Amino acid sequence: MNLQRVLAIAGKEWREIVRDRLFFSLAFVVPALLMLLFGYGLSLDVENIPFAVVDHDRSAASRDYAYRFIDSRYFQFRGYAGDERDASRLIGSGQVRVVLVIPPQFGKSLAQGRPAAIQTLVDGSFPSRAMTTKGYVTAINAAFSLAAVAQAVSQATGLSQQDALAQLTPIALESRYLYNQSVSSIWSLAPKLIMVILMLSPPFLTALGVVREKENGSIFNIYASNVSRGEFLVGKLAPYVAISSVNILLLWLLAVLLYQVPFKGSLLFFLPATLVYVLCTTGIGLLVSVLVRTQVAAMIVTMVVTMIPAVLYSGLIIPIVSLGAGAHVVAQLMPAMYYTDIVVGCFLKGVGLMSLWQPLAILAGYACLLFAIGYRLFSKRPST
Repeated sequence: MNLQRVLAIAGKEWREIVRDRLFFSLAFVVPALLMLLFGYGLSLDVENIPFAVVDHDRSAASRDYAYRFIDSRYFQFRGYAGDERDASRLIGSGQVRVVLVIPPQFGKSLAQGRPAAIQTLVDGSFPSRAMTTKGYVTAINAAFSLAAVAQAVSQATGLSQQDALAQLTPIALESRYLYNQSVSSIWSLAPKLIMVILMLSPPFLTALGVVREKENGSIFNIYASNVSRGEFLVGKLAPYVAISSVNILLLWLLAVLLYQVPFKGSLLFFLPATLVYVLCTTGIGLLVSVLVRTQVAAMIVTMVVTMIPAVLYSGLIIPIVSLGAGAHVVAQLMPAMYYTDIVVGCFLKGVGLMSLWQPLAILAGYACLLFAIGYRLFSKRPST
């Protein structure tokens, strides 16, 4: 391989990138823009849920029950509704997501030691949020019920309410969240967004860069020259790998400085591992470029083969263990899943090569395989 030829092709490609403003924007501006849009627009935190109350009892006990929800940071009080018909209208119009229906004689039933049934109407159009909301309602209801029982025991036995509560709950459960103590969704999403963006951008740029040579006819200069396949491919792809390397640093800075995600690992491991992942995704773009002839086709195919794995089969939103048997197998065949383990391990868990050598080795093998196939399929002879 002649290094001078490789540098000449790489220099030519870089000049074309700089000369084309749209392509330059795609290379440097779009990745950062995607990080901003996804980071601020995609949130898995379920808080400030709008809710209303239908209070048929209007007693001190019913108000106390309602205020347990009003004072919670997970709910946002939107007022009282007259009846169940008004409640259904509010949920149907999207003004509220939850309605608590407190029955008549609620306070009297509690005072007499009889159970009282509370109806909760939850908007189920967003199933995951609905299940989380149901969990919040159940937890607040359980806390209120336990407090009511403790008060009754206190009045019957003369114990203080705190002692009665301690006797009613002999086992105290203390939960501690590891790696993400505040359970903030952005801490989990921001590192994974690096995975998504680096799955989309390098193949997109690579596929368009190579296919553009076919469309404008300049590829025939390569066919007629004494440049080898390897020299052409290395020189052609080197600028895109360099651009992606700059984007790696930019995306890392946005995650750490803008979204305040802690980085507990080592940059000496994270940066080379991410570069291996970039080589994988660049290989995907190379493979697409040798299979299609037009830039439109390159864009469509690249979006299909990168967007779906990056969103559905990487653990971005749905954990891999929650996927079905078939989807789990598909995820194992995608590089995005392995890099997700690496980026989450580096950011939140503070682990390095000793724990992440296996996904890194798989990514390296994936990159070698893609480049071998791309090299094999690329021909210096024009197809007829």
